[in-house]
Amino acid sequence: MMRIAILAALLAALWLAGCAEEAPPGETAGFAGLGQEAGDFAQAHEGIRLSFPEDHAAHPDYRIEWWYLTANLEDERGEPLGLQWTLFRQALTPPDGRPEPAPWAADQLWMAHMAVSRGDTHRVAERFARSHSGQDDGQAGAVAEPFRAWIDHWQLATRVDTSDAPGDSFTELQLTAHQDDAHGGFGYDLALVAEGPLVLHGVGGFSQKSADGQGSMYYSQPFWRVEGEVTLDGETRAVSGRGWLDREWSSQLLGPEQQGWDWFSLHLESGHKLMAFQLRGGGADGGDYRSGTWIDPEGEPTALAPDEIGMTPLATQRVAGREVPTRWRLEIPRAGLDMIVEAPHAERWMDTSVAYWEGEMIARDAESGDNLGIGYLEMTGY
Repeated sequence: MMRIAILAALLAALWLAGCAEEAPPGETAGFAGLGQEAGDFAQAHEGIRLSFPEDHAAHPDYRIEWWYLTANLEDERGEPLGLQWTLFRQALTPPDGRPEPAPWAADQLWMAHMAVSRGDTHRVAERFARSHSGQDDGQAGAVAEPFRAWIDHWQLATRVDTSDAPGDSFTELQLTAHQDDAHGGFGYDLALVAEGPLVLHGVGGFSQKSADGQGSMYYSQPFWRVEGEVTLDGETRAVSGRGWLDREWSSQLLGPEQQGWDWFSLHLESGHKLMAFQLRGGGADGGDYRSGTWIDPEGEPTALAPDEIGMTPLATQRVAGREVPTRWRLEIPRAGLDMIVEAPHAERWMDTSVAYWEGEMIARDAESGDNLGIGYLEMTGY
């Protein structure tokens, strides 16, 4: 098993390194290779109807996919914490080119990230695995019923007993992940309860990512109530707060010229939620491409067009040798929002195989300074 694990890590690292390389002169493939043409893989498009609980599971016919959870928490002392847990899947071959199941015939690579943040402390870990698309009990995977997404002992799994009444087991989950390190270890054991419905983004779950039409199937569960324990530097504290889980899959997520994105998820004090992003490049006029979803307290989504979102970086900080925008003006006129969204702590660099910035944000009214909410920001390509 150790040799298999090492091989999986090497394969994944080689693939990721290849994705991160610069394209040859005159050619581009988007950030981390996400602008590669779909080829013989299935492609996301408008008109695909999402189905639950089936779509909580993996979609091996598509090239890329993720289960992406962030949470804004407080401990029993009222001190804020942030966390991330993400499982990524990458298909190595299109459906027609898959090898027959065998110990060494992997056609899917898996990568997971976890992070715990408090104050200036930010701990990050990464894992790799491989599987065959027909497996549902390997080193990593994701199945719909009963729901479970995992890599080694890191897992997001249902707490619902569906043995007597089969159904969607995605409404109550348990997140468990721990990592040893030189600081005493970090991780979490958390219970998640959905207090609202799933939200489909874009048009029926198809989220366009460029003016040329590339995109992904994309839905979220932004209504998690989170309770449990978080360990940081060997100290364990009780925590509670709110979580946001994104699900996306595609085979060509970006246009080839798009080299990164800025993505916000916000829990507002009014009970509304906001998802908004810009992809740098790929707009109709050659500029940035923006999209988003305004979600009311009952979970009813309203798709936001590119011209309905104002997103302006106001200040940068130097993080990991890069100038990263950590203070933004975010305007959503349809919702009457004009906000300053700012990172209370800049040191949130994810020093993983494909590195990026991700951290907690505080939203305030641009005029009055009143607190409006909290959330997360992910930035890639810096």
